Amino acid sequence: MTHHRLGLISVALFAIILFVWIPLDVETGIIEKVRRQKELGDAFAPFVAALIIGLGGLLLLFEKMPTDSRQTSSDVQSTSGKADLTHAGVILCLLTIGLLLMRYVGPLAVALFHDTPTEYRLLRDTAPWKYLGFVAGGLWLIVSFIVLIERRLRMKHLLIAFCVVLLLIALYDLPFDTLLLPPNGDV
Repeated sequence: MTHHRLGLISVALFAIILFVWIPLDVETGIIEKVRRQKELGDAFAPFVAALIIGLGGLLLLFEKMPTDSRQTSSDVQSTSGKADLTHAGVILCLLTIGLLLMRYVGPLAVALFHDTPTEYRLLRDTAPWKYLGFVAGGLWLIVSFIVLIERRLRMKHLLIAFCVVLLLIALYDLPFDTLLLPPNGDV
């Protein structure tokens, strides 16, 4: 399947999610105002997923293949077997470490550095405690995947990861009073 066909399928899926599935299946909007507070509606997550799928599809549609490429699809050999399993294992380990950091950095920091003995559950919606796990896990995930792809660590990677994590906090945590960043809703 060429990347243009995959792009068309992705854009079609975006349209189906946005204009068919969300209106027929979801009762609330993207952002709801409840008792003078802004809250995320049930349509928020599928809306964001649809946007990501649509953006990926558009990028595939407008991507140009090199004109001097002499390889055809039949010339390209797939690497399967042990190398693929190793790569999948590395990705799974990186994800696991990132999720463990998100889950346990906040409670560990409260246990080590909070003035009075208290449970993390009571502080999970107060700064700076609510951001510690999200920032640590987010930085780990972004930097480790960049390093996996580029095979080197540069200061630029840390800066990119920090900016992305701050942007996610600004988009998801700051505008909504009742939203808890991961994993604070589960702690």
